[in-house]
Amino acid sequence: MGVLIKKRFVIKTSENTLRVHSIESFGTHDGPGIRMVVFLQGCKLKCLYCHNPDTIDTHGGKEYAIENLVERAVKMKSYFGKEGGVTVSGGEPLLQSKELVHFFKRLKEEGIHTNIDTNGRLLNHYAEELLDDYADLIMLDIKHMREDGYQMITGQKNKETTFNLAKYREASGKPMWLRYVLIPEITNKPELLHEMGSYFKDYKTIEKIELQPYHKLGIHKWDALGWDYKLKDARENTPEEINQAVHILKQYFKEVKTN
Repeated sequence: MGVLIKKRFVIKTSENTLRVHSIESFGTHDGPGIRMVVFLQGCKLKCLYCHNPDTIDTHGGKEYAIENLVERAVKMKSYFGKEGGVTVSGGEPLLQSKELVHFFKRLKEEGIHTNIDTNGRLLNHYAEELLDDYADLIMLDIKHMREDGYQMITGQKNKETTFNLAKYREASGKPMWLRYVLIPEITNKPELLHEMGSYFKDYKTIEKIELQPYHKLGIHKWDALGWDYKLKDARENTPEEINQAVHILKQYFKEVKTN
């Protein structure tokens, strides 16, 4: 069973609409194949390295009618091919799980592959229905393997919420990818990579893990919001550090990809 969540942890929209930050028509880094990526508005985390901080505000964005989004996706079907489809990212998509059920149900009726990029922060009955019946794939963001590191990065407590969603997905037997941001001296430590590998090594549903080397491309967005970017002094990974991370994780996962 999922964890019951309070109303303040969901985003309310008008019926049959989604609160959207932006849409990318030909995404190639958000799931298999060519994808229409719908970046939903709102997130309850404030990750130090977030490159889309303008998606965090739960009152921002613009409401889009679900049927209009479906029509847009249908027009792109010829570009999707056998592997592509629609990905919802964010922000945190599961904050809008209730309406996402309707959106994904319509996409499945149109024969379109569906994917959710999530931080795994919540799992209510709408999210369960979405994962069980309509999400062909989920990409789960692992922020940190330890509670103190998770709190430092996200500003919130309890990393176990993410792992609970991973366990739920594993029990369903349906595909899952992991995503992990490599920050030198913070998340890109051999002991943490081994911990992650050991934790997930027996999962059958994990098809791959995607590593995302740290970058500072979103700093200007933090500045525009008047927020203090606390990782200004963090450096990017060296090629050797990235190769070492890949080498470690290949001991545990079927496929390790660097974005």
